[in-house]
Amino acid sequence: MRILKSRKALASALTLSLALALGGCGGGGFPSNRSLDSVHQPVVSTTSYTLDISAGPGGVSIPEQRRLAGWFDAMALRYGDRIYIDDPMKSAGARAAVEGVAGKYGMLVNDDAPVTPGDVSPGTVRVVVTRSSATVPGCPDWSQNSDANLTNGTNASYGCAVNSNMAAMVADPQHLLKGASGSGVTTVMSSTKAIDTYREAPPSGQKGLKEQSSQSGK
Repeated sequence: MRILKSRKALASALTLSLALALGGCGGGGFPSNRSLDSVHQPVVSTTSYTLDISAGPGGVSIPEQRRLAGWFDAMALRYGDRIYIDDPMKSAGARAAVEGVAGKYGMLVNDDAPVTPGDVSPGTVRVVVTRSSATVPGCPDWSQNSDANLTNGTNASYGCAVNSNMAAMVADPQHLLKGASGSGVTTVMSSTKAIDTYREAPPSGQKGLKEQSSQSGK
């Protein structure tokens, strides 16, 4: 009787150890994601750059406008950047001058400037350029290196390739947070431009075919 009980205890211990071993193999001991949604999503971060320029009742002087243009050149303004003006006096002349410089780069000046460190000194206007970037933290994720997947979950690195490529290729990272809005009229006009050009083009043989002289020996 004692031998039978000992065998049962030994069998229970072996079963428990085997279950723990198999449990450790499933997913490498990490929580499993059993959905088709990747846990690695793009994270958008925004950085603000500022430049204080002198401004008077008549707006911004030509030397200060050149200094602003040089700063824009150094910033290498690109699509997705946003320009703001922080002017406590709300000077229309200063805004017009900044808009004129920004317009040479194909940029617009937005309202509601973000909060920046420090106060704007009297007689100056703060130009703010915000630039966003998108990254996918934690990718690639090789924390689950086990082939066994007893919970039928997606791999820890699932979605890293697609989301990382999307974050790297998107022209304006802010569109990952909120898609761009546009008018349907502009979209239709742009999409039909190539079709209209093809339809309005004269036939290639309208003026007849050119005669080509053949030379002997060639």
